[in-house]
Formats: sequence, structure tokens, C-alpha cells
Amino acid sequence: MAFDPSQSGRHRPAGGNQEALARLDPGAASAPDRLPLAYVLPLRPDDDTGGTELTGYLRELSRWVDVIVVDGSPPELFARHAAAWRGLVRHVPPDPALRGRNPTALGVLTGVALARHEHVVVADHDVRYDLAGLRAVHGLLDRVDLVRPQNHVDPLPWHAWWDTGGTLLHRALGGDSPGTLAVRRSTFLAMGGYDPDVLAENLELVRTVRAYGGATATPAWLYVRRLPPTAARLQRQRVRRAYDELARPGWLLAALAVLPAAAAALAARKPGLLLRAGVATVAVAELGRRRAGAARVFPAHTSLAAPLWLLERGVCAWLAVGRRVRGGRPGADARPAAHSTRALRRRLAERRPDDLVLWVETGAAPAPVRADRLPR
Repeated sequence: MAFDPSQSGRHRPAGGNQEALARLDPGAASAPDRLPLAYVLPLRPDDDTGGTELTGYLRELSRWVDVIVVDGSPPELFARHAAAWRGLVRHVPPDPALRGRNPTALGVLTGVALARHEHVVVADHDVRYDLAGLRAVHGLLDRVDLVRPQNHVDPLPWHAWWDTGGTLLHRALGGDSPGTLAVRRSTFLAMGGYDPDVLAENLELVRTVRAYGGATATPAWLYVRRLPPTAARLQRQRVRRAYDELARPGWLLAALAVLPAAAAALAARKPGLLLRAGVATVAVAELGRRRAGAARVFPAHTSLAAPLWLLERGVCAWLAVGRRVRGGRPGADARPAAHSTRALRRRLAERRPDDLVLWVETGAAPAPVRADRLPR
């Protein structure tokens, strides 16, 4: 498990004091065969929920953990979900008192406030945990404030195979961005949640925990399955994902360098340079595939997709920068992909001592309890 250096910061992990939480909310007590864990699933208005498959997954999840679905779907679809999931999960709309333009973040803020347990998993609609994965996350949250697992796509159609090349490169060079995180509720509330106006909400949450001084872990061995998106959906996301790299300038600059480097090699009539660069890219991806036993979930041929993904990201990076210059990506304004850790530290330092949640004005969600007011 990789621990972030910030675990030695000014705030220590608050700890999973389940007895204290149970005294605050009698519903927090869990049956002996269940994990004391909350699972928050935020649904965006445009999410393709998968119908009966998702319902089956929620039925299985509900045997193990408390499940909260924060559903931002249109009214007709919300009503269908309510009928299908009655008795399985707590199905609620986003808190109308929350302000922000990122629907997923608003769902997370609502769900964590409603959670009855200290340990909370947040996952996209296409993430599929098994019991072993939930147990692993629960155990890690006894030691850190935030856990960032590793997603792998299964089944693996061609478009997901292509995207997996990028996943392996990220694994080799520091860690991939998953569709799921796990966080301590007391830490989340004490730091005031996170900004629901950004585009890359998971990155914003990770950075906010670090800015607060919390400990984070990126266990390279903790694999959580994810369903593949449709080819059309993934195609729509490619430039958006490159746009999100504006929050990580180093990655963005590396992507922007791909096309000029390839053009220079072709202009110099040295195609061998491109071949060697492709081989090196495959080698780096293979390091990611072999890291922490990942070969059992990433087939050997996925490393071959890395050069294709890198070339595509080089194209999309220039398109993303062009859209930024023109005022932002489609469907959004020029708000940031995510704030820097330094900016978040300044923002947290400027908070009033009596602030409970930065992004809640008043509202339907119950008032959160500050970590320093939990019974000891």
C-alpha cells in the first residue's frame, strides 16, 4: 500500500468510533453479518444506470453494507428507480440546499451527510465491488482518511482495451484515477466537504483531504471491477478527460509534447525513433501491468494499447487547450478542473472555526457533526 506523505500533517485521522456514532444515531448499529460501512452511489441526470443489472448489484450490496443512492435523475426515471429499489437502498434526491454545478459532487455531499457509519465508499454507477474489496477498504480506513483503489474494466471490448493502455501507464507512473474512493465521514465533514463546482470531483476530493492534512492511501493491489462504457460514451469523454488534465500541468505538458515529437521525427525522416518510442511506451505500460499482481486482472495484450492511447491523448490535449482558450469545455464554463493543493490549503485556513460544511447553506440533509465533537 502506498501512503501519501501528508499523513503526518496537522490533522490526525479521526478514527472509526462506531460506538460513538451509534449513540448519535441508533440506526448506525449494524447486524453481525454486515460491515459497518456506508456505500454512496451518486447518479447524475445523464447516467445510463443499466436497469436490471444495477438493481441486481444493489440487491447484493445491500446484504453487506448500508447503501445510499443519491439520484439526480429526471422525475419519471427517479420514480422508476424508487419503485425498483424500494426496500433495498435509501433512495433520495440531492439536497436542494446544496449549491454547485457538478451533479456527482452534489450527490456525494448529500450521501456522506446522510451516512450512518464512519467509513464511506463513494462509487460511480458502473463500479462493481465484491465483498472482499469492501472489507479491504474498510480495513484501510482504520488507518487513513481516504483510500483510492484501482479500477479494472471487465468485460473488455475493443474501446475499453484501448483505454486500458492509459490506465497501465498511469499505474506505472504514480496511480490511476478511479471511479471510486473511500473516505472517513468525520474527516469529510470536519474539512467542510469539497468544492462541487469543479469538473474533476474525485481529484478535488483527494486534494482537499491532503490539504486538510489527512492521510491518503493508493493500494496498487486493491482491484475493483468497473463495467465498460459504450463506445459512443467513451468517445464523448475523450476530450473531456484530456481537459481535466489542466488540473495536472505535468501530465498535460507531456501529452502536448507527443504530437510535436512525432512530427519532428517524421520531418527528420527517422521513423525508427517513433518505433523505439512505441516500444518504450509498451514497456512502461507493462511495468504498470506487473505492479502488485495486476497481471491477474489486466490481460497481457492490454500493454500493446498504450502507444495508441498516448497518441490519442496527444491529439485530445491540443483540442482541450483550444477549448479552454475559447472559454471552457462544451457543457461547462471556464471553472477549474480541480484546485491545487496549495489553493485548497489557503481556502481551509480562511474558514471560520464554527463552519460545519462549506457548501451547505441550510437544508434537508441532517446537520453534520464535527469530528472534534464526537464522544470519545
